[in-house]
Amino acid sequence: MKKVAFICVHNSCRSQIAQALGQYYACDVFESYSAGTSLKSQINPDAIRLMKQLYGIEMEKTQYPKLMSDIPTPDIVISMGCNVTCPCAFDMNWKLEDPTGKSDEEFIKVIKEIEKKILDLKENLK
Repeated sequence: MKKVAFICVHNSCRSQIAQALGQYYACDVFESYSAGTSLKSQINPDAIRLMKQLYGIEMEKTQYPKLMSDIPTPDIVISMGCNVTCPCAFDMNWKLEDPTGKSDEEFIKVIKEIEKKILDLKENLK
């Protein structure tokens, strides 16, 4: 089974959402991991709240911020679109806006965009 890594700067929001939705929708097709180029001390509280509200996923119980060195070597690396220098090459760049500090509506828009991309990735990797 392929290992997919979702990479963002702080591994606290978009990459964590992608890991959670990958595990939720596509665990039968690929293993999902997330990591950052630097770390925040916790997952974004709005991401935790909205993922629980929308999907019943409790990210804070199973996920935590990680660096690339903390996860298995991935087969596929996907950037969330952070526009930073990364120690690895990306297979894809999803170019997602960071919803941190924005309204719930903006946050949900990004979550739904990640959901669509996860479902597309699942279909492409079958």
